[in-house]
Amino acid sequence: MSIKFKLKKGDEVIVLTGKDKGKKGKIIKILPKKSKAIVSDLNKYKKNQKPDNNQAGGIIEKEMPIHISNLSFFDPKINKGVRIGYKIINNKKVRINKVNGEEIK
Repeated sequence: MSIKFKLKKGDEVIVLTGKDKGKKGKIIKILPKKSKAIVSDLNKYKKNQKPDNNQAGGIIEKEMPIHISNLSFFDPKINKGVRIGYKIINNKKVRINKVNGEEIK
């Protein structure tokens, strides 16, 4: 059984809770088994990297996963996070914005 999410890769999202609350970013990757997503330039942590043949060592900043429940789709028209629903239009299931009913591309 695979877990379905209303958020997809490439969506603009806003963080609802945590140290990055209120910040916006694009989803880079979704991890369905953990119910988490990696968002660009958010939830960054410093990691000590040992040098190996391919890259040098040192302290690198890495984006860590955020739980899907702490993210909301960002609508630039109303400048807020909105919920997403589904509607069948012309025999196709499309994502819609729950606030104004517009289709999400």
